[in-house]
Amino acid sequence: MKIKIYNKVWLITIAIWLTACKIPTITSKTASTSMPKNFALTTTQDSTNIADLEWRTYFNDPYLIALVDTALQHNQELNIVLQEIAISNNEIMAKRGEYLPFVQLNAGALHDRSGKYTWNGFNEEDLKANPDKGPKYFGDFMIGATMAWELDVWKKLRTAKKSAVLRYLATTEGKHFLVTNIIAEIANSYYELMALDNMLAIIRQNIAIQSNALQVVKLEKDAAKVSQLAVNRFEAQLLNTQNLQYAIEQQIIVTENTIRLLTGQTSQRIERNQNFEQLQINAIAAGYPSQLLSHRPDVRQAELEVAASKLDVAVARANFLPSFRLTANMGLNAFNPTYVFRPDAIMYQLAGDAIAPFINRKAIEANYRNANAKQIQAAFNYERTIVAAYLEVINQLSSVAQYNNSYTTKAKEVAILTQSINISNDLFRSARADYIEVLLTQKEALDAKIELTEIKLQQLHAHVNIYKALGGGWK
Repeated sequence: MKIKIYNKVWLITIAIWLTACKIPTITSKTASTSMPKNFALTTTQDSTNIADLEWRTYFNDPYLIALVDTALQHNQELNIVLQEIAISNNEIMAKRGEYLPFVQLNAGALHDRSGKYTWNGFNEEDLKANPDKGPKYFGDFMIGATMAWELDVWKKLRTAKKSAVLRYLATTEGKHFLVTNIIAEIANSYYELMALDNMLAIIRQNIAIQSNALQVVKLEKDAAKVSQLAVNRFEAQLLNTQNLQYAIEQQIIVTENTIRLLTGQTSQRIERNQNFEQLQINAIAAGYPSQLLSHRPDVRQAELEVAASKLDVAVARANFLPSFRLTANMGLNAFNPTYVFRPDAIMYQLAGDAIAPFINRKAIEANYRNANAKQIQAAFNYERTIVAAYLEVINQLSSVAQYNNSYTTKAKEVAILTQSINISNDLFRSARADYIEVLLTQKEALDAKIELTEIKLQQLHAHVNIYKALGGGWK
């Protein structure tokens, strides 16, 4: 009868344990990575991709390369991210240590006095009355080691370490993405600085032209060929053009300081190329859309986050299962310090236990469902990152094409208006054109040259941004 009762107790215990280990049902998500075979604005299919070019090759301006080199060493935001990478690496170390045994050395001494009418107190009084009966009691003295080891039966701890490794890799990809952005920001600011220098040169050239025209009009006025009104109009236009240079000079200061912030420097001189109009725009090779999955650091980072979140779900799932732990103590123990190091003072203890959640599993279930929700979030974020990367490339490819066409058209307009300045001046001197025509021609030529510089700048920005959109710059 006793055996039957014991068997029933064991069966009931096992049944309760299995019930406690029941895992709720959840629905996970697999991210879709399907992409078009070709970019919408390209007519050729070629795997050649400018993202494969090292940034020093793509940006072959020595001044720009020097600025980027400085930024990659001193940019504060980049250095902050490097510390985040170090933190992620330390997380791997911590997770790796969790599935190894924890061993601690300890030593201790205890002196206590028990009440007279307790068993320990009675024995102490007995020893005081009969000192020859046994050794004197001082307390409890111990030196030894303790060990605790959770057996990773369900690979929960190893899975947590793998998740930490993936997040470390994701942080590294985040650093690559930041490097790409920093290079693009410096290049865009550098080209903007060159464009502002060119605009300032154009304005100063026009100031010289308008100053000469003003002198001619004054002579014409002295000869009674024009009125004071003509002189005033020419002088007003000259003052307006002179005023433009102040705004350009302020923009130059702001842009220089933007570059200084990116490079982590406060007082360095920003050297730059002065041949803005001669800068060549290289041909763009976009490759295939599927290459974005490996070239874009932000896409790679999102992919690693998905993989890590899946492992987090596995870790949370393992919390429903029983955990097994071994504990052990070994050392020397005695009530009198003179006996501590004797062979008979050796003590040891070995224990094993299995623990499974039974009542109030809400916290474990909540963590499990939260881990699954985060996995779904990561999958959606991965899909969104892929779509955003593809559309960004489409936008930049369109930008490259449109600004190339715009620059060609505007350059023709500038050539015509530049020629018209000389024609209008000659006609005015021969009294065959009104001074208003001269003023309008000069203003239109100045505006067209500035617009041409702005279009050239947008061309260069598109040149930089398509490189970044395709995933170039971090290699």
